[in-house]
Amino acid sequence: MSRLEGKRALITGGTSGIGLETARQFLAEGARVAITGINPATIASARADLGGDALVIRSDAGNVAAQATLAEAVREALGNLDILVINAGIADFKPIEQWDERAFDRSVAINLKGPFFLVQAVLPILANPASIVLTTSIQARIGMPSASIYAATKAGLVSLARTLSGELLSRGIRVNAVSPGPTRTPIFDKLGLTAADLEAMVAPIPAGRFGSPREIAQAIVFLASDEAAFTVESEFVVDGGMSNL
Repeated sequence: MSRLEGKRALITGGTSGIGLETARQFLAEGARVAITGINPATIASARADLGGDALVIRSDAGNVAAQATLAEAVREALGNLDILVINAGIADFKPIEQWDERAFDRSVAINLKGPFFLVQAVLPILANPASIVLTTSIQARIGMPSASIYAATKAGLVSLARTLSGELLSRGIRVNAVSPGPTRTPIFDKLGLTAADLEAMVAPIPAGRFGSPREIAQAIVFLASDEAAFTVESEFVVDGGMSNL
């Protein structure tokens, strides 16, 4: 396939999980790709995985000043951008009683504030036409215990997909969102879930299983491609039917 032939793409949070699989598929579709990450171990692993085909940049998704630095690095390496995939994020789940201001601010900074200012930073180098894809979550649609702040930040991204698209469409920039359901990525290991926890998470999914990073990445490829030229301010829900219950 060559749906992204010649296109230049930046994928934040591209060193593991959905972001890394998206980078693989973008490369297979002919794109030139830059990815970001913050963890030295996953950065090294992604470099080994993707070889010299992708530019790997260490960047803090929650640092506003770092977004301008990232945009300049991408400009120097790729020139203009045709595709921006904002995928970097953290999932911090805990009951409302356990939240403090520092943890709240960290989630908002990485999941919402940084992404907003990255869009602002890359505007001068976005081509016409261009596509922005925001990785959100079905948590923005359903009320799951202990997901209050995570869900709020993802709901903010869904809103940005609509409002920014309305603001930027006249410049040829489409903005859409992909909202995955439970997807088996390395984040599961960080959450310390037990077998019983995993079984309980699968139970309400009509498809009877977790999604795979490849399935989410395929939706992102479509939205990034010219095949989606008429797809504007949309939210693609890829969750095995979970949010329809």
